[in-house]
Amino acid sequence: MIRFTLLFLASVLGVLAAAPVPLPRAHAHNDYEHARPLWEALDRGFCSIEADVWLVDGTLMVAHDRKDLMIGRSLEGLYLNPLLARVRENRGRVYPGGPSITLLVDIKSAADPTYGALHTLLSRYVEMLTVFRVDGRQPGAVTVVVSGNRNEAAMAAQQVRFAALDGRKDHLDAEAPADLIPWISENWKQLSPWDWNGPMPDSVRGALQDWVSRTHARGRKLRFWNVPDRPDVWGTLLDAGVDVIGTDN
Repeated sequence: MIRFTLLFLASVLGVLAAAPVPLPRAHAHNDYEHARPLWEALDRGFCSIEADVWLVDGTLMVAHDRKDLMIGRSLEGLYLNPLLARVRENRGRVYPGGPSITLLVDIKSAADPTYGALHTLLSRYVEMLTVFRVDGRQPGAVTVVVSGNRNEAAMAAQQVRFAALDGRKDHLDAEAPADLIPWISENWKQLSPWDWNGPMPDSVRGALQDWVSRTHARGRKLRFWNVPDRPDVWGTLLDAGVDVIGTDN
């Protein structure tokens, strides 16, 4: 009996040790390009995952370029269905007892019809989603943020939304509420032409701190793309207060 108990405890401890630790600031950029979309990110604890979508014959298909679209690789099949199954399995969370995660949907096709299809699709997954209403938000296990081609005015006019909007540099000081624009995602070159070789110039460091401060003053998060995919870069951004750190690897 004692031997069985010890084996059982060792098994449980092994499972616990293998469970991923949620990384609230880690973003899987172009996640769908991995061999196991979604799952590789979740196995490593990523709390933000990006999928590019095209509207094709009424279906939201996942790919960076239209020429790379493949049968069977839909947003619903690759992301929404498995996320819902996992949320149900973990009693309302993607990670047991963990934070809400972000699904960043980057629209590549025309803004209005693609978002319309996305809104309709997401309405079937309310069980796990953060829902935005005129009187506030209802937090969920998964918060969808729409990037790429988007119609800010149309989204702002909705009485009920199942997604928020990904902002840009022009939104740093925007009066729009954080429930509409919770993120600012921008090309690093919009902040500075500095290419991350050698020590960061003081002028760049000052500009970076300014962006972080302005973003946080509005209750938003900040993310940059088009930065080198290196640990030293991630560390510099984290130390500066950048909230979301993207990686392709």
